Amino acid sequence: MARAVAAERRGIAYARPIILGTVLYESFAGNGALDNPEAIFRELLRSNDLAGLRHIWVLDHHAGKTFREEFRRDRRVRFVVYRSARYFAALARSQYLINNATFPAEFQKRDGQTYLNTWHGTPLKTMGYDMPDGAFFAANTLRNFVAADVLLAQNPTMTRMYRDAYKLDGIFRGRILETGYPRTDRQHIADAERSAAWAVLREAGIPVDDRRKLVVYAPTWKGTSFNSPRDDAEALLSTVDALQQRLGDGYTVALKAHQSVHRIVAQRAEGRLVPNDLPTNVVLGLTDVLVTDYSSIFFDFLTTERPIVFFTPDEEDYAQERGTSKLGRLPGAMTRTVDELADAIVAGPDQEVVERARQWRKEFTPTDDGRSAQRVVDAVFRDRAEEASAGQAKPSDRRSLLLYLGGMRSNGITSSALNLLAHLDHIAFDISIVIARPRGREQRMNAARIDPRIRQFYLVGAPNARKLTTISSRVRGRLGRRWPNEPRWDATLWSSEWRRVFGDARFDSVVDFSGYSRPWAQLILHSPPATRAIWLHNDMAAEVHRTVGGRRRMLHSLPAVFSLYSRYDDLVSVSRELAVANADRLSEPYDVPRERFVSARNVIDDKGVLAKLTQPVAGAAEFVDQEWGTVTLPEWAAELSSARSDTRWFVTVGRLSPEKNHARLIEAFAIVHAARPATRLLIVGDGPLRQELQEQVASLHLTDAIFLTGSLANPFPAMAAADCFVLSSNYEGQPMVLLEAAVVGLPIVSVRFGSVSDALPDGQLHIVDQSVAGLAAGLTDYLDGKVAAASLDAEEYNALALREFATAIGVDVVTSGGSAPARTAEAEARRSA
Repeated sequence: MARAVAAERRGIAYARPIILGTVLYESFAGNGALDNPEAIFRELLRSNDLAGLRHIWVLDHHAGKTFREEFRRDRRVRFVVYRSARYFAALARSQYLINNATFPAEFQKRDGQTYLNTWHGTPLKTMGYDMPDGAFFAANTLRNFVAADVLLAQNPTMTRMYRDAYKLDGIFRGRILETGYPRTDRQHIADAERSAAWAVLREAGIPVDDRRKLVVYAPTWKGTSFNSPRDDAEALLSTVDALQQRLGDGYTVALKAHQSVHRIVAQRAEGRLVPNDLPTNVVLGLTDVLVTDYSSIFFDFLTTERPIVFFTPDEEDYAQERGTSKLGRLPGAMTRTVDELADAIVAGPDQEVVERARQWRKEFTPTDDGRSAQRVVDAVFRDRAEEASAGQAKPSDRRSLLLYLGGMRSNGITSSALNLLAHLDHIAFDISIVIARPRGREQRMNAARIDPRIRQFYLVGAPNARKLTTISSRVRGRLGRRWPNEPRWDATLWSSEWRRVFGDARFDSVVDFSGYSRPWAQLILHSPPATRAIWLHNDMAAEVHRTVGGRRRMLHSLPAVFSLYSRYDDLVSVSRELAVANADRLSEPYDVPRERFVSARNVIDDKGVLAKLTQPVAGAAEFVDQEWGTVTLPEWAAELSSARSDTRWFVTVGRLSPEKNHARLIEAFAIVHAARPATRLLIVGDGPLRQELQEQVASLHLTDAIFLTGSLANPFPAMAAADCFVLSSNYEGQPMVLLEAAVVGLPIVSVRFGSVSDALPDGQLHIVDQSVAGLAAGLTDYLDGKVAAASLDAEEYNALALREFATAIGVDVVTSGGSAPARTAEAEARRSA
């Protein structure tokens, strides 16, 4: 109930007007008044011409006690608790938003707001899409970046991080400012501030004075998720204690824990931990020697010209887990043991290290001169951008394309999408995809197959709206009728959701490549002006009545999608025959002009198919015992691999669902097998009807002749080892498996359905009546030598399919010579409208 109330309050907050002259600051999800936002805040307080600003700090319940006390009586400053109702209201209504990390998934920038993301350091480790599984883990970060008006860069390396590691070139519409980092201004410490900072350290139990050198150990966080870092508190504190013992009384060793693990370490630190309330850069101003591993903190410390020592006992493990960037030899001594670390601190840097540090300062901190905060304030609050060095993300001269791919489960739509993405011309198109955030292993593996040049958005969070609004929108969609006008409240909901997901990004063409989800079809329609297309992978009217487990699961959901068809520029079926069928059944009921029903064939990954053919059937991962490495072949695989010349194998591949009608195939094969016992049938795939089909096989006493293999990660060796491919579907869109069978070079027998004549060029299919007798006759025709092997000129076919795709999204041709494809005049007119 509390969550529902909070959600309702957030919906109200997003509907209220923005308060001009209010600045909201957030550092590390409210862990303190820290980092660049804190330095910018203090610069604004010092600026007489900006004295009218009001300031809101986001702090967690237990964070920022010293800071709160400092500004307790300042009427310009107030505080909100992270993720409270007041937090979301302030986030929605403040004119300026400043964050050094990311706002949560609920965040959606509104018109009139200015969002400055400062990030929190020059990275030494890999970032964004360069991380292992980076698209998944960087999803909310990318969402924040494309919403930002200004990104802050300490140096050109950070600008490249934004542009390349987060793929912002061609999509980011704001400014990147290379002003240096405001937080480094705090390292220029006056005597009074130094004394106050030492007092804070002493109060925390850390002995500091003029007789001791302060050694600060500041490692980065470890683990695969910032929200769930590894608990390595004992190892960190053990390192501090061991180093203190070796250095002796002339040194004080203190731990500066990363924000993500500070609270974990604080429970066990006892006088060794730098308080989180003390700004990191103030601590660096006091530090005589910095010890770190992969933390970007050392970039800031470079400006002090004091020694840095790198302690990396887990270098190989960390590189494998997270990856490290390749910036060359680091500006400090490299150590792997505590003894080496202590020796390096006592000895100090040699001349080579000193010179290397000087070069790093020149490259990475060229403008960290104590005036960085002033330059940021000038650029953002005084609109003096000319005073700040800018390293912009580059606009693209390519056509920008966004495709929604569906849930990325292993099915025909996912296969078609991956094939298309593998063949699109990256010289012609700037390609982005969006998918619901995959949670299963199968979905993650499919997403990992996407070309790394493609920008991936993942849906995180849910729409911001009142509960009544979201329920009303859902009910309205479920009714499945074409409404004459979209209510303003529903349009606002989906337009806001678009901006929450994609920020200020713009695309020339947006595509719902899945075509089965009403919420996604609705979201695509609320993009900024673009050519909008939705894919129709099947006879969609027939899909409404598909029964699985006794239920018509799409009885309401698909008509809800159909009700949106009239608002799309193109409805793209995957064959010409299918486009006609869909137009015949859907054009009039949903008031869609017939000319909008167009076709674009699926692309075939022929090279991928041929490459997988080289693997033996026995090499399939499904048959390998992972613990012992032994191979145990099921009966069908052993018999198929033996390649007996007197046995003929029929094979089919597809989901075990009603529209594929495997039951008809089993009955037809039973007739053929009774006359020709030296025949076998291999059914590759899985689905809701598997148990029912196995029972059918058993009832016909054909368990030694018909084999259901389940899903195979690589079905192509099994297809190649068989003799003839057979398809028994009631209906299909464009069955990719027929193209794959042609690439393999198999003879193909198929029953007749709406789009079958358009499935392969040159009529290479042996098409029979859609009946048990017709299919049995087709199988017999193959055995009698009347069905020739199919073939496919994949290069010519794919070129045609890509031209059809380009036309369907409003582009004349797909070029490969470096110039962007031109938009058709008709598509441009629709886009503008």
